Amino acid sequence: MAKTNKIFNVPNLRFPGFDGEWEERKFNSIYSFKKTNSYSRENLNYEKGEIKNIHYGDIHTRFNSLFDVDVEVVPFINKEIDTKFIDEDNYLKVGDLVIADASEDYNDIGKTIEIKNLNQEKLVAGLHTFLARKESKEIVNGFASFLMKTYALRIQIMKIAQGTKVLGISKGRLEKIKLTFPEIEEQYKLVDFLTLIDARIQTQNKIIHHLQSLIKGFSQKLFSQQIRFKDDNGNDFPEWEEKKLEEICSFFSGGTPKSTNKKYYNGHIPFIGSGNISDSEVISFITDEALNSSSAKLVEAGDLLYALYGATSGEVAISKINGAINQAVLCIRTNQNKQFIFQFLKLYKQRIIKTYIQGGQGNLSAKIIKELKIQLPSKEEQTKLANFLSSLDAKLEKEKQLLEQYQQQKKFLLQNLFV
Repeated sequence: MAKTNKIFNVPNLRFPGFDGEWEERKFNSIYSFKKTNSYSRENLNYEKGEIKNIHYGDIHTRFNSLFDVDVEVVPFINKEIDTKFIDEDNYLKVGDLVIADASEDYNDIGKTIEIKNLNQEKLVAGLHTFLARKESKEIVNGFASFLMKTYALRIQIMKIAQGTKVLGISKGRLEKIKLTFPEIEEQYKLVDFLTLIDARIQTQNKIIHHLQSLIKGFSQKLFSQQIRFKDDNGNDFPEWEEKKLEEICSFFSGGTPKSTNKKYYNGHIPFIGSGNISDSEVISFITDEALNSSSAKLVEAGDLLYALYGATSGEVAISKINGAINQAVLCIRTNQNKQFIFQFLKLYKQRIIKTYIQGGQGNLSAKIIKELKIQLPSKEEQTKLANFLSSLDAKLEKEKQLLEQYQQQKKFLLQNLFV
């Protein structure tokens, strides 16, 4: 790809053979709006129906930007709902954009999918969405799905968003945003190229999902003893014993220095909260004075850290750094295999939360964790089990890093291949 000098309406990177300036048009000169509905999740089901409905929540969390009905899982409108009022013109068509008009954060407001394949199925756009239909042949199918993800478009949409707790955009404001696009042949080149990037990302996501399922399956079978290891001589290990965690581990949590005392902060000691027990870097630091004047406690790289409350309640990690912990973090030390205890707590996270946290954002406690019962094999079998699962975790981490590289590559391309 050839670099270009930055002038008006020309991207930083282009395919060879293209050098003209890109066209700029208002959204409403290319697209018109069609009717959508306001059916909530209660009006939808995943089992049967005649008409499928795209809910804005699925645009935020589930659907690919190029929407293929043969790939995506889309709910039906319930049979008892009267859909006779839906005009034929309001069913989705290939090339349509479905835009989420509400979100709790700027990252998702105006998030858009473009319809690529419907396979002759009936679909409609639902709650908190706009349905935009292309009325011009100046933009080819697929191009808008990438255009709407570019930095320039995202900034425009963020600027027109209004609201406090929930952000929203209006049709009137959306109509005025500017779309910039090249000639048809260059659009085709861009769509083909970026579709390959998307396919690579989708494949990588499938690899990750497969590995996650594999790890979960092996973990369940290993901790339930459906699968057992042999010792190095091929003999059975001893039977497992039931213990409470407090019988094999020691525990302590920390505290938070007074936030009003500025002398306590911006020091040299990393301050680890429940939200960053897995992180190799933190943004909050405290001083020695803060440590000595509060109940904050020091932990070391390699310690087991458990999030007692907050958004990450029930998460467990092996600390990557030396630092101090607050009251929402429980440090667990043991003379057993640390990775074995880690894998146990990771596997049973959902069971622990479901048992001890009733609705909403609740709290766990050191007492609850201490009294958890664990089936404990010999240290030799612990090591074999932990090493096996850790090797799968390491593989999963590498695949996630590869996915991040692909996503960053796509982000770079969207920033530089578009105006």
